Amino acid sequence: MASVAELKAAIDVALQQIGDGQTAVQAAGEKLAEAQQTLAGALEGSGHETVEAAQASLTQAAQELEECLAATLTAVEQAQLYVATL
Repeated sequence: MASVAELKAAIDVALQQIGDGQTAVQAAGEKLAEAQQTLAGALEGSGHETVEAAQASLTQAAQELEECLAATLTAVEQAQLYVATL
């Protein structure tokens, strides 16, 4: 059976990996925002349905990334509380 110290160390490693994932999600969100701005510029001069569909997809992807980030933040808080109780 793992000791409390080993368990805390494993949780710390997992939290670091989650932090790295959060950084990646934030970077992806920034790229999505850039893509949305580019599409918004293209949409202004165009009524093309493909551009509108792409804009909607990017908006949905950005929302899903925000939800993912919020979920990981909650998980980190819970893990930190758990470690504090060990």
